[in-house]
Amino acid sequence: MTQPPGAPAAAPHGPAAAPARPVVPGQVSRAAAVGTAPPPPARGAWATGREVLREAATTEPGRLRILGAVLALLVLALGTVAGLEAADRAGSAEAVVGSSQPLSADAAAIYRSLADADSTAAAGFLAGTLEPAESRARYDRDLATASRLLVKAAANTDGSDESAREITVLGELLPRYAGLMERARAANRQGLPLGGAYLRYANQEMTTRLLPAAERLYAAETARLHRDDDDARTWPHLALGAGALALGVLVWAQRREYRRTHRVFSRGLLAATAASVVVLLWLAGAHAVARAGLGSAQTEGQQSLQLLNEARISSLKARANENLTQVARGAVLTEDGKDDKYEAEYAKGMAALTDALARATRLAEDEAGRAPLTEAAARAGEWHRRHAAARELGEAGDYQAALDRIIGPKGADGAKESAGWSFDQVDAALERALAHEQEQFTRSARGAVDALTGLPFGAAALGALGALGAVLGINRRLSEYR
Repeated sequence: MTQPPGAPAAAPHGPAAAPARPVVPGQVSRAAAVGTAPPPPARGAWATGREVLREAATTEPGRLRILGAVLALLVLALGTVAGLEAADRAGSAEAVVGSSQPLSADAAAIYRSLADADSTAAAGFLAGTLEPAESRARYDRDLATASRLLVKAAANTDGSDESAREITVLGELLPRYAGLMERARAANRQGLPLGGAYLRYANQEMTTRLLPAAERLYAAETARLHRDDDDARTWPHLALGAGALALGVLVWAQRREYRRTHRVFSRGLLAATAASVVVLLWLAGAHAVARAGLGSAQTEGQQSLQLLNEARISSLKARANENLTQVARGAVLTEDGKDDKYEAEYAKGMAALTDALARATRLAEDEAGRAPLTEAAARAGEWHRRHAAARELGEAGDYQAALDRIIGPKGADGAKESAGWSFDQVDAALERALAHEQEQFTRSARGAVDALTGLPFGAAALGALGALGAVLGINRRLSEYR
């Protein structure tokens, strides 16, 4: 059938076609979306690295590279840890020799100087209104020594709050004590009884404040000496463990290569193994020698020095109280009011001196160390007998004869030799014994320091060489795959 002109075209037979939907700019058609696959998700750096390691571990060259890196790191770690621990032990050993022990000895010398100054001042006071020049010079020398050693100790306390506190106390009290003693001397020259009161007050300041502070300083410095000694003698457990691990892995790696290639030696891996063995043997041997040296220094020197310092301190206390017994003449009693205070303190000091000498003699290793101790013990017994004789004379009312037995000079007749002369002989013998033990200590401790010398640098250098050998040994095997 013909359509009239201008009429719309007839729709074709069949279902009516749906009108086309307009396309929005930027919108993907459904058909296109159905026909195109989405892009894979992006992978992180961790996942990528893990994949690279997995692929490397599945091939022999990749496994060799990983093994070489592990071996190099282990040997390098061994050298580094061994060097650091060796440097730490060497520093502690050097501190024992160069600072801790000398400071402990200086603290003991401070105590000795203060106690001797107090004893000498009392003896000079007993001599009469005009103090002997020798006695005054000794007193001044003792105070100068104490002041000098206090300045030295203050400059080398290394931040120790306890030591700094005691040094401050001593620095404040020492001028006060010297001032009190000058007042006592001035009153004594004028024949005034007030001089004895000032002397006892000065002695009280010395015995209750100055000497306890000096004793605490000595204890603090001795404790630091023990800490440094313990640190120097501690085994380098971390370095030894790192060495055992490095050697174990090196042996396993060489056995693995032998089973795969049937080649007995790899020069690089052998060099790494040799370097590790040398580091371990050097480390263990040096520390064994250092421990032995410090142990010998402790038993042969340090313990003996401590006992000898105790003996010297006890003798000085006894001598000061002996002199004050004559000054006070029974005016100062013990707390229970039954006995002379200074006589009781003298007896305590002599008992402590005798005990310390006996223990020090048992520790002496040679005749050079025992001889001065034997003499000191004999002179101490002589001193005690002369003191007892002086006491008998004093109680009988012969004060001048008693005083001569206490402070008088050595005479041609042995009976006229004084307790003061015997004390001087005890002190001189103790000084010789201290010098001998100090030499023994320094020699043994210096040997420990020498044993560790060079080990920190040597261990680090051997570790670096061993790591290089491990890398070269593995690279040799890798070259066979190219």
